[in-house]
Amino acid sequence: MKTNYLVGKGYFLVLLLIVCGCSSKKISSDTAIKNLPPDKVWEDTSLTIQKRVDFLMQEMTLEEKSSQLLYDSPGIPRLGIPAYNWWNEALHGVARSAPATVFPQTIGLAATFDTALIKNVAGVISDEGRAIFNDRRKKGKGGEQYMGLTFWSPNVNIFRDPRWGRGQETYGEDPYLSGLMGSAFIKGMQGESPHERLKVATCAKHFAVHSGPEGERHGFNALSTQQDLRETYLPAFQQCVDAGVEAVMCAYNRTNDKPCCGSPYLLDQILKQEWGFKGHIVSDCGAISDFKWGHHYTDSTTSSVALALKSGVNLNCGQAYQEIALAIKQGLIDEKLIDERLRPLLLTKFKLGLFDPIGTNPYDDLSIKTLDIDHHQNLALEAAEKSIVLLQNRNNVLPLKKELDFLYMVGPMGGNILSLVGNYNGLSSNMTTIVEGVTEVVSPETRVEYRPGALLNSPNQNPIDWYSVQAKEADATIVMLGFTSMLEGEEGEAIASNRHGDNPNMQLPESQLSLLRKLKNDDKPIIAVICAGSPIDITEVLDVADAVLYAWYSGEAGGKAVANIIFGETSPSGKLPITFPKSIDQLPDFNDYSMAGRTYKYMEENPMFPFGFGLNYGKVNIEDIEVEKNGNDQIHVVAILDNECDFSTEEVLQVYISLDDVEEKVPLASLKSFKRVTLEGHQTKRISFLLSQNDFSYYDKNGQLVFHQGKAKIYVGFHAPLPKAELDKRKIFKYKTSSINLAKIL
Repeated sequence: MKTNYLVGKGYFLVLLLIVCGCSSKKISSDTAIKNLPPDKVWEDTSLTIQKRVDFLMQEMTLEEKSSQLLYDSPGIPRLGIPAYNWWNEALHGVARSAPATVFPQTIGLAATFDTALIKNVAGVISDEGRAIFNDRRKKGKGGEQYMGLTFWSPNVNIFRDPRWGRGQETYGEDPYLSGLMGSAFIKGMQGESPHERLKVATCAKHFAVHSGPEGERHGFNALSTQQDLRETYLPAFQQCVDAGVEAVMCAYNRTNDKPCCGSPYLLDQILKQEWGFKGHIVSDCGAISDFKWGHHYTDSTTSSVALALKSGVNLNCGQAYQEIALAIKQGLIDEKLIDERLRPLLLTKFKLGLFDPIGTNPYDDLSIKTLDIDHHQNLALEAAEKSIVLLQNRNNVLPLKKELDFLYMVGPMGGNILSLVGNYNGLSSNMTTIVEGVTEVVSPETRVEYRPGALLNSPNQNPIDWYSVQAKEADATIVMLGFTSMLEGEEGEAIASNRHGDNPNMQLPESQLSLLRKLKNDDKPIIAVICAGSPIDITEVLDVADAVLYAWYSGEAGGKAVANIIFGETSPSGKLPITFPKSIDQLPDFNDYSMAGRTYKYMEENPMFPFGFGLNYGKVNIEDIEVEKNGNDQIHVVAILDNECDFSTEEVLQVYISLDDVEEKVPLASLKSFKRVTLEGHQTKRISFLLSQNDFSYYDKNGQLVFHQGKAKIYVGFHAPLPKAELDKRKIFKYKTSSINLAKIL
């Protein structure tokens, strides 16, 4: 059929030329073919994707090509191109779409320190995302926002300052951890299928040097040294590129005076030439228009379009690219550049199977029957349990016994669905609040009461106190405090925030602190559960509460996970993916993008809690560490762990390196490896790590990688080493140190 059609097409062309009396000099065959129904050879799945894209682009007009560079790209019926909206979200579950499994917010997933878990979570998210798309496609629907296969996740920006409201979307402050988590997420999402097939496409964002203040993102200039760029801001993105991420989103702000979406240095020199990125680049939404209106960098939208295209931006989230034709007319760009920017977008679509008949793609069998099924719910529970961080457990008040006579619950987070989901979230019919989770786990004979006790962030209008007195009578009180996306998050979503979703003082709302103070009780245990996406100054919480659990935004199973930990069904094992300062007094200016004084790598004062910290119900000690040379210029590090308790527990053993005798300003310590370890009661284990020469390298002031040849320290422990030599009086910080001389050992 295909051959006959081609013959017929050629025959028709000859007749057309004869009838019109036109010679081939006046009307080229290419022009004539464009005016005929195409044979759609690009739909032939036996051809390579590259060839299929070639055939399709040959048939497209300039206007059609330009239209496909917009995120809400229209359909082109004559070519069989369906309408497609590129904008979809999946930070911790399919978001803003059909009901789907809701996992812990990204910062909570980072607290698991479990890359295998993250990959499994991502695999579930992409199964559900593909299933939703398949259902819409089979019903003849398409082109709607949040229903496609191109997910603008993960967010691997560095959470450099606790005040940033969107820090909850990231994997924390450490570039090594962020890169590993982001890479695991990408591999789980995109799938592992032959013939260049993608289950879904992922996008690493926001490139680069982007982390607040949120209200200034459309015009802010982030100034960064080459050393900070290479040490902190770029590594996670490079790991995502190495993992095969299909897209990268450029940020709103300027970096070193250039708009990120108009920076040939970032997008071409580093991303494409240096790292070999072959996918497509998408602008953050409205970022190209910001060149003129936010940054005052260009004099018109047309010149902004030309700058973005020349710099490497393929896809415009926004409408600025509607002026592509005008930019060509003014001589700012040419059609060849449009071809270069369109090709990667079409390649992505072909990899996703958007031009393939239904039933020929390996992921076409995924159906909506897979949404939030038992297996997915169980994984959400596991992720939530592993994400929750136990910060304090004075006198081992946790775990509580289920058989209490009277359990009192109080606080605005207890029954609040928003305390589970964070931002960029989906919705599920299986949401379990903390109150619901605790009520399900506690003994049926126990008297249980719950009162909100306080408004989220404003004083109680009724001065009568019928809630704090209960804490004096109860056998134990659980107070549930924190934030929701109404208070912290993205610029326009945090409707209860007067700072565009940022938390400039790192404080809980006074309404909640007032409630907490009234609960103080020296006789009965108080357990505080904090729901938040960023570090908070919890000085008062630590004083009032005997135990403190940091639950983040823990997803649909968050209430069950909190209850399981409180009552000992599960031992807590989450670790902080970001340093908790004692207060904002320990932080540099929010607008300063220098890393000096920031994160565990450069903070010279002891924090409230260090990066990587988290208690559990076991008593695991590091008995000894051994360091020796292992062939191939590697160093073998062995830690001997001993669990003194009667029951099983999990720990996350971490390895940090500190370099001595370096004239450059290098990190105080850097995370180089970690492992989740399960120890049975009274079990001793030898845990091994291999370090390479590259682990002892650093970036100099020019951003050049230098291999250290002198002395270094290896720290093995359950959190980052503290900057000051003395350990905290609480005696809850554990690590051991070994000094080596690289010149002798390597």
